[in-house]
Amino acid sequence: MSSFALPCGRRMAYALSSTTSTKPVVLLSNSLCEDYTSWDRVVPVIEKLGFRTLRYDQPGHGRSPAPASPAEIAQTTFVSLADDVAQLLKHLEITRLHAWVGVSMGGIKGVYFAARHPGIIQKLVVADAIAASPTVAGAPMDVFANRVAAAKEAGNMTQDLDNVGKRWFGDEWMAANPEETKRMRVSMDTTTLEGLEACCTALSSPEFDLRPLYPAVGKGADEALIVAGEKDADLPVKMQDMRAAIEASLKEHGKTTPVDLKIVPNAGHVPYVDGFDEFCAIITKFL
Repeated sequence: MSSFALPCGRRMAYALSSTTSTKPVVLLSNSLCEDYTSWDRVVPVIEKLGFRTLRYDQPGHGRSPAPASPAEIAQTTFVSLADDVAQLLKHLEITRLHAWVGVSMGGIKGVYFAARHPGIIQKLVVADAIAASPTVAGAPMDVFANRVAAAKEAGNMTQDLDNVGKRWFGDEWMAANPEETKRMRVSMDTTTLEGLEACCTALSSPEFDLRPLYPAVGKGADEALIVAGEKDADLPVKMQDMRAAIEASLKEHGKTTPVDLKIVPNAGHVPYVDGFDEFCAIITKFL
């Protein structure tokens, strides 16, 4: 594990598989409520293909401290989170990513990054990502604000993470896969209350809306792939709109490779865990 100081003073933890190799880099960006060790099983698969991997921890997750004050937490947006990654790449002197593979928040950040920092990502993978905050999407309640309020009332993350495990994997899968369930719970337990609040602030923001950004993705990336776990609520259907919009943007910028939507059978919100084999097969072919 390494870390560096962002311009704001907060440190960002990361893992780069090799600092001396010139092999292309695949960045792995994960969801809320887990750290970068969640990718541990995927890393050797990607490195076997001849790539380096870069992973990082979000604020208040893993070994990345949360913002230091309520005011800083309140300022957390997907713009700031994507720009944190830009600072990481600058620190590592990485000017080109062979791919950005993002799941959930990691996929959302990939779209923001491609739109704000064109010419760095060659291949963009967006998996299991919503397109807008609950407010923007017209949802009857803000699930992210409710989660933060409940965790604060409890004074810890235990119940929230119990609920996350059930929602992501389900009791049946966890019972059948005790070792992987244990490994993921260790990854999830690194989430702090402040980290949950900071990231949920971005997810709840009325400024969080990917749809105005889609036209710029074609300038920011050369190819794209959309992935969804079959059991991840209605995302396998809703992400069709994202697929179509990004494909149109790529074509608008002279990039004619079709954008596919791949469904990972029997997987949920983090398909690289409970749909590991199929997810890796999909990503391997795309990379």
